Amino acid sequence: MAFGRLQRSVPHSPMSEINMTPLIDVMLVLLVIFMVAAPLMSASLSLELPSLDTAQPIAPPHFITVSIDAQGLRYLDNQRLTDEALLQAVQALAAQPPLPEVHLRADSKVPYGRVAQTLDILQKAGLTRIGFIANPVLAPPPP
Repeated sequence: MAFGRLQRSVPHSPMSEINMTPLIDVMLVLLVIFMVAAPLMSASLSLELPSLDTAQPIAPPHFITVSIDAQGLRYLDNQRLTDEALLQAVQALAAQPPLPEVHLRADSKVPYGRVAQTLDILQKAGLTRIGFIANPVLAPPPP
């Protein structure tokens, strides 16, 4: 009778797979933590500010409207002006603080050169905040 050890047919090999379950659990816990904490971080502070005589509210920005119709005629706040009169009028408006914003409305049939000339007049007067006004495209109703 011989004493010996029990024989195994296949030796153990090292495990070469990563167990993903704990990693997924940790990621889900972090996701829940950030979902709960995010609204708390964006909450504003509740402050009671002092009242002062010198504190002035900020006035909304002043704007003027310059329009160009299909014939290329220019208008300042619905009043037709020549090129020279437009330059003088916008120079007078630019001299008064605060510097106004310009809303430029041009007909779709106006050549780009006419729009560029108008931009040149506005920039010569010292107006640099110029926005183009357009109509939004309306989506067709669903069938």
